[in-house]
Amino acid sequence: MGRIGSLDVLRGVAILGTFGTNVWIFSSPAGLAAVLGGGGPLESGLRALSNGKFLALLSVLFGVGLAIQHASAVRRGARWPGRYLWRCALLFVEGALHYILVFEFDVLMFYAIIAVVCAFVVGRSAKVIRGWMIAAGALHVTVVGLLTLALFGSGLDGGGPTDTSSWRAQVAFRVDHVLALRSEGVLVLPLGVVLFLAGAQLLRAGALEKSARGHGVRRRLIGWGLGVGVPLNALTAFGGTDWALVDRYLCAPLVAFGLLGGITALVHRLGERTGPLRQGLTAVGRCALSCYIAQNVLASVLCYRWGLGITGGPLWTIGCFALVSTTVLIGAWLWLRRFPRGPVEMVWDFAYRAPSRLSSRRTRCLPDRSA
Repeated sequence: MGRIGSLDVLRGVAILGTFGTNVWIFSSPAGLAAVLGGGGPLESGLRALSNGKFLALLSVLFGVGLAIQHASAVRRGARWPGRYLWRCALLFVEGALHYILVFEFDVLMFYAIIAVVCAFVVGRSAKVIRGWMIAAGALHVTVVGLLTLALFGSGLDGGGPTDTSSWRAQVAFRVDHVLALRSEGVLVLPLGVVLFLAGAQLLRAGALEKSARGHGVRRRLIGWGLGVGVPLNALTAFGGTDWALVDRYLCAPLVAFGLLGGITALVHRLGERTGPLRQGLTAVGRCALSCYIAQNVLASVLCYRWGLGITGGPLWTIGCFALVSTTVLIGAWLWLRRFPRGPVEMVWDFAYRAPSRLSSRRTRCLPDRSA
């Protein structure tokens, strides 16, 4: 299977979109409370544009990548999941380092765990995959429903502002409170299984293909996203903090499927025409892991007190998003003019191939017993 052009664009949109949610945590003096708090209509509307949607889209795209890896292994006759589990281990380590050193709401650790589970399911029959999706989806809806009922009337509280005056103190805080800060896994893990497997099934259904079959799939995705997801998302987004979990973990993923269909349709309609924005998004998509980390590092330097310490209201949040996103877009484009992949991806590739190189070296060093 050749490189899917729309997939790079989708990844680029998803990476920058996740920052559209995270930027509120960085740029506001209130930290996480700025995301969970009410705010005015303008602020609530701006947060609603990105909250949960692009994280869900990124999850679906990870599932697409999983299906591509599985198909490649089948074509080569390689054992599955085999070395894919090593990829998952590397992703978990990378996520753990990102969590400890950069950002307490890292998602890569969760993705690594979800990928291990889905790796053993992705090659099964459509019936088995559908059963896993239904079971995980039912569990997810139940957990979100119970938590919403338990918290209804009290809302969600992001706590007081986090002390950002010391990077070392932040690292210590993340280590000391790892269970509390990683508790989002109760919601992310079952939802991730659904979205990963949905991404795999959408790839096989031709959702990314420029064909009549793919066009039909995309029309249905857009219909669900716009006709069902957007109205429900709008109701919960402006319904107050009591509906925060429903908004982020139930309604937003529906909109994500519409985004996948709409963006893919637009890419196919544009054909070979590439402007600066599409080139930048493609570059970010090809350097997805590097850009995901880079945008959080840049925001930390800009907004945390151990850096420049610039925080403020919605206008600064918009400016911070624009500044960091533009830097990442241009930086990824310039990097790929000289290198084949992003810096983190280069380290990843070296680490992924290390066991094979070590095995080959040991084989060459074995004495020849044939004599």
